[in-house]
Amino acid sequence: MPYDNSLDEQLFAKSFDTDFGRLTVSIYSYNGGQKKIQISRETKDKQDNLKFAKLGRVSKEEMEALIPIIQEALPKMD
Repeated sequence: MPYDNSLDEQLFAKSFDTDFGRLTVSIYSYNGGQKKIQISRETKDKQDNLKFAKLGRVSKEEMEALIPIIQEALPKMD
């Protein structure tokens, strides 16, 4: 069965901006299934437009910003 965007429900999303882009913590449930956390990164191009990028490694400062958002998201997974 191919992925169907209309079945993907976003239950939570919170972002924080950095000088280089944005990190977002989201919770999704696909077709009423198990709730899962997604952490995504968007980087700025030369015109300051945001575009998706591989999350990869995270700096200490980014992790310090992510942890409270993840802690806020976790109860929404019950």
